Amino acid sequence: MSVESSTQGASPRTLRPGIQKSSGTVTKKGDRAAKEKPAAVLLPVGEEEPKNPEEYQCTGSLETDFAELCTRLGYSDFPKVVARPRPHPTFVPSSSVSEKPIVDDQRLSGSCSLNSLESKYVFFRPTIQVELEPEDKTVKEIYIRGWKVEERILGIFSKCLPPLNQLQSINFWKVGLTDKTLATFIALLPLCSSTLRKVSLEGNPLPEQSYHKLMGLDSTITHLSLRNNNIDDHGAQLLGQALSTLHTCNRTLVSLNLGFNHIGDEGAGYIADGLRLNRSLLWLSLAHNRIQDKGALKLAEVLQPFELTHTEVVERRRLLLEKGTQERLRSPSSSRHGDSKTEREKNQVTGASSVALIDKGDKMLAAKTPKGLVKKKEKAGEVVKKEEKSGSGQSPIQGNLKKEDATKTSKGKVTIPEQKPTKGKGTKTGSKEKRSILLESEQLIVEATEMVNPLLEPVEHRDGKVFMPGNKVLLHLNLLRNRITEVGLESFLNAVRYQAQFHKSSKSAAKGPVGLLWLNLAKNNFSPQNPLYIMIQELMLPRDPISKAKPREEEAMASAT
Repeated sequence: MSVESSTQGASPRTLRPGIQKSSGTVTKKGDRAAKEKPAAVLLPVGEEEPKNPEEYQCTGSLETDFAELCTRLGYSDFPKVVARPRPHPTFVPSSSVSEKPIVDDQRLSGSCSLNSLESKYVFFRPTIQVELEPEDKTVKEIYIRGWKVEERILGIFSKCLPPLNQLQSINFWKVGLTDKTLATFIALLPLCSSTLRKVSLEGNPLPEQSYHKLMGLDSTITHLSLRNNNIDDHGAQLLGQALSTLHTCNRTLVSLNLGFNHIGDEGAGYIADGLRLNRSLLWLSLAHNRIQDKGALKLAEVLQPFELTHTEVVERRRLLLEKGTQERLRSPSSSRHGDSKTEREKNQVTGASSVALIDKGDKMLAAKTPKGLVKKKEKAGEVVKKEEKSGSGQSPIQGNLKKEDATKTSKGKVTIPEQKPTKGKGTKTGSKEKRSILLESEQLIVEATEMVNPLLEPVEHRDGKVFMPGNKVLLHLNLLRNRITEVGLESFLNAVRYQAQFHKSSKSAAKGPVGLLWLNLAKNNFSPQNPLYIMIQELMLPRDPISKAKPREEEAMASAT
């Protein structure tokens, strides 16, 4: 293995290209000059190399492509692509693993020195472990652990990973990432298949803590794990701002694991601020951090009705004004007013023409025609007035839209509200179907834009303040092994009580968000027999889907036996 001898025991290890074994003999001048040639430099991701007629075209086989690209860049020894070992491996030999399975049987007979272990056993060698699809044996997950992934290796990945059309997950554990190589890795992600949704970067502390760049507005990552990265309150602030701000919001991230970091009360407050206007995150872990009661109060506050700040209230008013202007422009009532004006102009023209006809002598025909026209116009005017009165300045469909506002933001998908037939008299039926199709498409666009911003949710006004109902999209919250006492415990009890009561009283609970289904507060600074903690467990037990499934499984087993 071509690894620096001074860093044999260190992790991650650095791979060096072009290293060859010395034969101990004096080399010729030509050989020395050949060895001193600089290795090929791989351009960063995003930059194009000069066109080469012999440029290698990746085949979609990670093992073949990675080996060929490493060889072309001058690597004499490089990590092998192997199948990821299972926790309980079977004794069936795998064709994808080049090492013999009998190596494990020789474990006791081998030497116990570190050098012999590194030379004998695969576990200590840098490898690229892959998880394969059982059907077509395509790579779906990649695991790299314990060796340094440099810029050149990421450049190789930028060529051999995009052809993997079933790639779902990339896991880097202690690979020595830096802020620069992280930026290169982020630039690599859009090149990969659209099936890539999970990224795990654990044990890679960064000086600038730029992990938030993985959660950009154009990011497609749905599952992100950042455990054991020494993330402190500053890093938590960047992550909280990536979750949501007043004008931006991450819409794709579903789960975020921030366990085993150094996040304190201030950092928990930043994460809570990010949860105020985020409606996509379902799973959050802050286990094994340094959160105390102040941070717990901030997190619990977001789970129940909370007061909007002045800037949030101003932004809400602006959004409502924009929404009102859009509805007025798209409302059928305004178009009907325009039609009535044009009809009045036509009436004046037809009236003048009828007078001219009377003057010409065609009195009988001209006398009948304007009377019929006048009656029809009067009826049309009555219809417009009746519709204006019944809608109080807006169409019945508009009123129906406002009634649906409470359910638009609570649903996880865009739906078109059902339009009930109105009781207005004299409505035209000829273009009714075309008008309804246009209105439904417009409503779909309006709802898609309104769902994104929670500031348009129904609010409650109390004592001159505006309160939002709180985040009910978050389903899983893990606060295991922090420093929360009874003070923070009481705040979570109030939040759980509110969500449980709201779930029971809400008629649309089955369709919309239901709030927390799982809350872990174990191993904090209070006794397991604490009454508040027991009450939280009792309230969460019927909401936990896993606890509901266990009795069903027991009943199924009993009925089967």
